[in-house]
Amino acid sequence: MQLSFKQKVFAVVGKIPKGKVLTYKEVAKKTGSPRAFRAVGSVLRGNFDLAIPCHRVVKSDGSLGDYNRGGTSEKRRILFAEGVNLI
Repeated sequence: MQLSFKQKVFAVVGKIPKGKVLTYKEVAKKTGSPRAFRAVGSVLRGNFDLAIPCHRVVKSDGSLGDYNRGGTSEKRRILFAEGVNLI
């Protein structure tokens, strides 16, 4: 059975360990669709499953990007609490 793009994104993001981040581009590459980094953002924008740590996905320039569960300030707080060194 072939996974949908959304399922692939959730599988990749679900494996990002606490204290680590991946960029939208890195997630896209790991799904097998290296140019689909904007699509990764679209998939994660619609994620409300707490088991999928979408807060661990950031932009390639090091900025945080959006977060649908409280905005960038909440994303920053969670990542800091997990030990991620933010720029």
